[in-house]
Amino acid sequence: MTRTEEFTELRPLLFAIAYRILGSVTEAEDAVQETWLRYEATDTEPVSVKSFLSAVVTRVSLDVLRSARVRREAYPGPWFPEPLVNDTFEVPERSAELADSVSMAALLLLERLSPLERAVFVLREVFGFGYAEVAAAVERSEAACRQLAVRARRHMDAGRPRFEADRREREELAARFFDALRAGDVDGLKELLAADVQSVADGGGKGPALARPVVGADKVARVLAGYSPMMTGTGITFEELDVNQQPGAILHTADGSILAILVLDVLDGRIQTVRGIINPDKLAHLGPVADAWAAHDAALRARHEARREARHEARREVRG
Repeated sequence: MTRTEEFTELRPLLFAIAYRILGSVTEAEDAVQETWLRYEATDTEPVSVKSFLSAVVTRVSLDVLRSARVRREAYPGPWFPEPLVNDTFEVPERSAELADSVSMAALLLLERLSPLERAVFVLREVFGFGYAEVAAAVERSEAACRQLAVRARRHMDAGRPRFEADRREREELAARFFDALRAGDVDGLKELLAADVQSVADGGGKGPALARPVVGADKVARVLAGYSPMMTGTGITFEELDVNQQPGAILHTADGSILAILVLDVLDGRIQTVRGIINPDKLAHLGPVADAWAAHDAALRARHEARREARHEARREVRG
């Protein structure tokens, strides 16, 4: 097998490692490409190509993460990972565990760890590398990696998210949610939301988003339902699909451009969190991105026009 063939075979694993460390599709893809360049340039013939490449992509990702964390500390408003809609790394017997590890909630929890803790947790707990391989990847002793793993597990276990185990039930609930959202059905939405549900959006200062989370089933249902006439009036459509292995949807404008992504956390038959990603920088890897502010202004005009027409219709009925 040639180096190109070996790398191509391992590429899904390398991306999966990098994405979980970085929380960014574009940065993970860059890390994988840099790994290939280093592999191509070295004369070393590793005993285990998998261990060698996993170590390289981990080190590259760590370097990127350390600088990215500084930027994230100054990020305006809530920060979410870049959405992942096509996770190509699959291990059927561990599919549920891998899905949980790439969810928005899990990636946000990983953000609380130090870069080294995060890398050790991803390699050891998610992908099952031995401590010797982990130590080589992060350039620390095995004893130090065991301590890092213990600390990371403690933090993750304290806030580890739980999700609806039955995939079909989760998808059916999501379908009902998006139907109710399209219709602006407040009662229909409330029926699907947990009492303490939160709706949070990441606009990154580049897209229209509420500065603070909306909390509580009644408030969230009314806020979400309020968007329905604005969306229908401007031709916005939903493409329902899994986002980070959780139910979600891409919102498209009338010309097919991407406006936003919605992701749902589902537990015990109710939606616990509704996350919106509007920052265009985090959507560009999915396709052409719409001008969110222009779409927002057009939607407001559509809502205003709909209300004015409703008032005129009410007056006509009174006169008639």
